[in-house]
Amino acid sequence: MAKYGRAAQSKVKKAMHERKRGTLKSGKSGKKVTSRKQAIAIGLSEARKAGAKVPRKSAAKRAAAKSRSANRSKPSSARRKSTRNSGRGKSG
Repeated sequence: MAKYGRAAQSKVKKAMHERKRGTLKSGKSGKKVTSRKQAIAIGLSEARKAGAKVPRKSAAKRAAAKSRSANRSKPSSARRKSTRNSGRGKSG
């Protein structure tokens, strides 16, 4: 039994062509996508949203995405770790 449906295949193919032409853009930032792997991920994501037959993401990738999105909601001051005065300076 095939893991991916034809609709998923066509979405990935379309994303790859857009990447080659230089017209594929990433999500919120809208930056140009140059990575082959990222283009495939975008195609599969679009296929999932369209309801095509695509396997679920692995548990590790889902957890990483969840922690990334939770980290984005925090203010930048809470995310930043202080490197100054951490006890490693001069001990006089």
